[in-house]
Amino acid sequence: MAKGHRSQIKRERNANKDTRPSAKLSYARVSVQKACFVLDAIRGKDVETALAILTYNPRYASSIIKKLLESAIANAENNNGMNRDNLYIAECYADKGPTMKRVRPRAQGRAYRIEKRMSNITVVLDER
Repeated sequence: MAKGHRSQIKRERNANKDTRPSAKLSYARVSVQKACFVLDAIRGKDVETALAILTYNPRYASSIIKKLLESAIANAENNNGMNRDNLYIAECYADKGPTMKRVRPRAQGRAYRIEKRMSNITVVLDER
C-alpha cells in the first residue's frame, strides 16, 4: 500500500489518538470567559471534589459543566473500565463557538448590535 493511501493515513491518525475518557459540549450558550471562571476552579481536582464545587457554585456555567463532568465520568466507567475513585480532571477548557448576532433598537432610529456568544467546552479525565 502506498504511504499516501487514505486507509494508511487513517490508520496512523487513529494510532495517535488520545485514549483518555472525555466529554465535549458544543454550542453551549455561555461565553468562554464565564465558562473559564468555573473551569479554573475544578482543573486538576479529583472528580468527587469537582462535583462538590460545581454543585454549590452559583454561576450558570457550573450547572452545564456539572452535567458534562458526569457524562465524562460515565464514559470512563463504561467505555474504559476505570474506577471512579481514581479519576481526576486532567484537562478542561472552553473554546470559542459561533456568535449569534442580534439587533437592539436605540434612540433616533439607530440600532446597536448584541452578540450572544457560545462556547465549546471539553473535559478530559485521567486516572491517578
